Amino acid sequence: MISQNTIQQILSRIDIVEIVGSFIKLKKRGANYLGLCPFHNEKSPSFTVSPSKEIYKCFGCGKSGNSIGFLMEAEKYSYVEALRWLANKYNVEIEETEVSPAVKEAQQAADSLYIINGFAQKFFSNALLHTEEGQDIGLSYLKERGFREEIIEKFQLGYNPAARDSFTKAAVEAQYNTEYLIKTGLVNNRDGNFYDNYRGRIIFPIHNQSGKVLGFGARIIKTNDKAPKYINTPENEIYVKSKLLYGSYFARMAIDKADECLLVEGYTDVVSLHQAGIENVVASGGTSLTPDQLRLIKKYTNNLTIIYDGDNAGIKAALRGLDLALEESLNVKLVLIPDKEDPDSYVNKVGAAAFKDFVAANKKDVILFQLNLSLKDAGTDSVKKSAVVNQIAETIAKINKAEDFTKQQDYIKQSAEILKIEEAGLYTLVNKYIRERVTKEENRSYRESEQQQFTNPENLPQQEDADVLSLFNKDEFHERAMVRSLLEFGLKQWDDEEKVVDHIFKEIEQNNLEELIDNKKLVRVLETYKTWYDEGLEPTPKTFLYHDDLEMSSLVVSIMDFNYEISPNWKDHFEGHMPTREDLFKEEVFSTLNYLKLRKIKRLIDENQQDMEKAETIDAQMECLQIHQVLKQMEIELTKELGTVIFR
Repeated sequence: MISQNTIQQILSRIDIVEIVGSFIKLKKRGANYLGLCPFHNEKSPSFTVSPSKEIYKCFGCGKSGNSIGFLMEAEKYSYVEALRWLANKYNVEIEETEVSPAVKEAQQAADSLYIINGFAQKFFSNALLHTEEGQDIGLSYLKERGFREEIIEKFQLGYNPAARDSFTKAAVEAQYNTEYLIKTGLVNNRDGNFYDNYRGRIIFPIHNQSGKVLGFGARIIKTNDKAPKYINTPENEIYVKSKLLYGSYFARMAIDKADECLLVEGYTDVVSLHQAGIENVVASGGTSLTPDQLRLIKKYTNNLTIIYDGDNAGIKAALRGLDLALEESLNVKLVLIPDKEDPDSYVNKVGAAAFKDFVAANKKDVILFQLNLSLKDAGTDSVKKSAVVNQIAETIAKINKAEDFTKQQDYIKQSAEILKIEEAGLYTLVNKYIRERVTKEENRSYRESEQQQFTNPENLPQQEDADVLSLFNKDEFHERAMVRSLLEFGLKQWDDEEKVVDHIFKEIEQNNLEELIDNKKLVRVLETYKTWYDEGLEPTPKTFLYHDDLEMSSLVVSIMDFNYEISPNWKDHFEGHMPTREDLFKEEVFSTLNYLKLRKIKRLIDENQQDMEKAETIDAQMECLQIHQVLKQMEIELTKELGTVIFR
C-alpha cells in the first residue's frame, strides 16, 4: 500500500554500497567492492557489490540480488518491510495509497497497537532501571538470576510497578485510546475501572522481524499459588502466538551464520544463552510448534536443535510438532538438559564453553529417540510394539520431499534394526502411509479443482516454472542478451528519428519475434518495458531491479549479473583503445535481434521441410524447394552478419 511516488523517492536515494556496508565490511576492488559473505561462512572474500549495476553477488554460495533483496535475505524482511527500513534510513515520508475502509481500519488498528506497545516498552524499561521500586524488586531479581544490565537493555526487559494502575494512568495521560489499551492486554476493565494487567511482574517484550514490539510476556516475581507464572498478550491484529518465536529478531543473523537454530522453551532461556554468547537461539513459549513457526525457522536454516528439560514434561514438549517439522524438511536433533536443570540454569552452572560442548556431544536424532522411547514404554507388550511399528512408519512417511529420499531410506534401515524387523516389511508399511496421504491429497485437490472450475471455469492451471538448466540453453542465452540490451540501452538514440527501444520493438513486431522467445517471463519484462515507455516513463534497469513483482526483479538481477566479453572478431578491428559495450551498443542490439531472426528462419526451414515431405505433386514440391532456397539464402546472409556478434 506504499505509493509509487514514495517508492520512487526511496529508489532514487538507494546506495547499495552504503546499505550492504552497514552490515559487512567492504573493500574497494577496482570498480566493485569485496567482502566476506554474510550468508555463509568463508575465510576468503567472495562477496562482490557492483555500484554501477546496483547488485551484489556471492561467488561462493551463489546468492545475488539488489539492495532490497539484500535486506530481505539478511534481515528476513518482507518487501514492504524492506521499503519501510529504507524510507526510515533516507528520511523519506511514506505516502500510503487509498484502500478500502475495512483495510484502512485494520491498518489503523495495527498501527495503534504498535504505538501503544512501543510506549509501554519504554515505560516498563524506565520503571525497571530508573525507579526505586523497579531497582529494588525487578532489577535485583534479574541480577539474582545472573542477568547483566547490558543484556537487560538489549532485550528491553522491564518492570510493571505493583500499584493498581501505574501504567494505565501514564497511558491515559498520554491520551491513548482505552479500547486499544485493553486490546493489547496491558490494561483490564472491571466495571468501568481500568487497571494494570501485569502489575508487579517482569516484562519481556516480544518483537517482530523488524524489531517492533508485538506484545509482552509478563513473569510473576513473588510466590503466589493463585496467580499464573506467566501472562501473555491476547491475540489481536498484530500478535498471533502461532506465528511468533521469542528472540527471533535478535537471533536471525546468528542462525543464518551458524546454519542452525537452537529452540528452547522459555524467555529466560533465550536471554541467558544470548548473554553467554550463544545467539542462534529462539523460544517457542512452551507451546507445540506450529507450521508458521517452523516456516519462520526454515527462512534461516534447515537445521533445528531442540534443547529442553530432561524430565517427562520436557521430553513430551520437545516431541510435539515433530511430524510438522519433518514435513517442512527440517533436520531435527534433540538435546535434553540433565539433573532437572533447564537451559537457563545449566548455562549459568557450567559456563558457555561447557554448555556448547554438551550440546555438540549430546545431540540425538529425534526420530530414533522417539522410537527408543516408545519401545521402552511398550515393554514386552506385543500389541503396543505393533503400535510403535505403525507409529514410526507413519512418522517416516512424513519425510516426503524428493530431495529427502536418501534420508528416508536411512531411517527405514536404522528403525528396522532397532525394532528387529525386516527392512523390506517396514519399507512396505512406510509406502502404504505415503500412498494413503497422496490419495487424500489428490482427492482434496480434485474437490478443490472441481469447485474452482464451477466458480471460475476460465481459471486454468499455471504452467510449471522452466527447469533451471534452461539457463544454460543457447537460445535462452540470446533471449536474455536481447532483453539486457533493451534494459541497458533502450533510451539511447538508435538514429536521428528513433531510440533503441523504438527500433527493438519495431523489429519484434515486424518479424513476429516475440513468439520465438520461449521464456515467457522474459516476454513479461518486454511487455512491462513497452507499457511504461508508451505511458511516457523512462524505464531503466533500476526500475526493474526494484520492481515490487519479486519474480520479475529476481529475473532482471540474474540478467544483469552476467559477464559479457568482447569477442576476438571485434578485437581485431581496433588498435590501441578497446571499445566498451557502451561504444558497441548498436552492434549488440543488432546481433541479438538477428539471432532471433535466424531462429525464426530455421524454424521456417523445418516447417517447409515437413511440407515438402507431405507434397503430393511435382508443383507443390517445386514450390517448397524454391521457398527452401530463399530461406537458406536468408540464413546464410544472417549467419555472415552474426559473425561479428560480440558474445561468446
